[in-house]
Amino acid sequence: MSVTFDNILNFRDVGKTINDYTGRKLVREGVLYRSARPDDASLADRKKLRDELGVKTVIDLRSKTEHAKQAEKRQADLRIPALLQSNAALAEPVQIPGLAYREVRVTGRRFERFLLRQLSWWNYFKLIFLFVLGYRMRAVSLLGREVMLPRGLVGLGLVTMDESGADVAEALRTFIEPSSLPVLVHCTQGKDRTGMIVALVLMTLGVPTSAIQHDYLLSQKGLEAEREGRLEEIRELGLTPEWGDCPKDFVSKVEAHVNSKYGGIDSYLDSIQLGSDERRRLVEVLGA
Repeated sequence: MSVTFDNILNFRDVGKTINDYTGRKLVREGVLYRSARPDDASLADRKKLRDELGVKTVIDLRSKTEHAKQAEKRQADLRIPALLQSNAALAEPVQIPGLAYREVRVTGRRFERFLLRQLSWWNYFKLIFLFVLGYRMRAVSLLGREVMLPRGLVGLGLVTMDESGADVAEALRTFIEPSSLPVLVHCTQGKDRTGMIVALVLMTLGVPTSAIQHDYLLSQKGLEAEREGRLEEIRELGLTPEWGDCPKDFVSKVEAHVNSKYGGIDSYLDSIQLGSDERRRLVEVLGA
């Protein structure tokens, strides 16, 4: 079943994607969905998520900065009558009634502290100065140029795994609660943080690397419709257009990092306090 939406990009059923690619039933279908941010979902989109697909829980992996920026955009859109006429859902609450929302900031405080420690003293004080004066986005852009950009998108993903273990575990625990399913997991673009969480789930289920990579790379086409707008947001963060793409080696490098630094997916999950009983439940709930 192919699912299309008016205003939700990069949406797919992870189980169906994997099973269709491998020709085997490896992942339960209709329980784990992924997408870009659903903030602008139309009334029809909302109904489809809640009533047709039966989504019960939304896991939002975005940062405070991203939430603040999106809230500003929504307020601006509400002042444009033409936009209200074209999408009546803008006048509705962002969160869809009847769905449970969990904000899991996988790039939260530990991750942020790690990035700050990479700054020179001069840039650190400059960043603090910008924040104090209210120039939040300029401060974020400074951090992007000086720290995030040199590490690259994949490198930053590995840092997230290492520094945000508790948050990663919190996200993964949501999937092992049958009452939470079906789940929609997303970040802003629904490709990197979402891709990392989904990849870890699929690795735990024993899905072949090639299939996980296939699922991840579908985001390249899934985001094409709003590429220019996304690139503008990326530039505001002090990053380059490549950050809007899906690196072909993302999944292979995540797997290599898990194997080389931790000794495998089970050992990595042990390190973030997601024990064998929880892993077994994850397989029972999401495995086909």
